[in-house]
Amino acid sequence: MTPETMTALGTWGPIFVMIAIFYFLLYRPQKAAQKRRMSMLDTLEKGNKVMTIGGIYGTIAGIDDKVIKLKIAENTVIEVSRASINANITQDKQA
Repeated sequence: MTPETMTALGTWGPIFVMIAIFYFLLYRPQKAAQKRRMSMLDTLEKGNKVMTIGGIYGTIAGIDDKVIKLKIAENTVIEVSRASINANITQDKQA
């Protein structure tokens, strides 16, 4: 190798290594988790037991594009944002 190539490798090599580390340790796992969450939100249906980000457990009584009606007790139905659903308990029990 020529001295110029060695200098370029010495300068740019660590930067490329750091970019690869960030990609495999941060970006890819985050995208995979985001994909799983979107899949879970897309498969929600009436009757599923869910937990919100705030820790409220309930059963889905109705679904709209952005709003979910959540039955949390007898004669108690609240509206929550679809994005505030943290886990589908029904789906987790089946898996």
